[in-house]
Amino acid sequence: MGMQIFGTEKCFDTKKAQRYFKERGVLLQFIDLKQKGMSKGELKSVITAVGDIGLLADPKTKEAAAYHLFQYLSKEDQLDKLVEVPLLLKTPIVRNGSKATIGYQPDIWKTWNI
Repeated sequence: MGMQIFGTEKCFDTKKAQRYFKERGVLLQFIDLKQKGMSKGELKSVITAVGDIGLLADPKTKEAAAYHLFQYLSKEDQLDKLVEVPLLLKTPIVRNGSKATIGYQPDIWKTWNI
């Protein structure tokens, strides 16, 4: 599996992440969360890499009602809510095999062998 960036076309940090990798000649796949969300398996992989499902939800999302509900759900129900409402995710989510980051994280990306 190659490098993947999950985000939206209008997200400034997603654009910066795409530019970061393109400037370094890294091939990547962009997945627009407005058109296609993440699967449960993809989300579980990211959660394993970052350590906590709560980090994936964006408190500044336009999906405010979904975010407020998300905070009170069980972990399994939180996972289902992220699958159901992909725009609830903080972006960009960058995946490189079993490694993943949330947000613009060039200091971490520099440590990846890409």
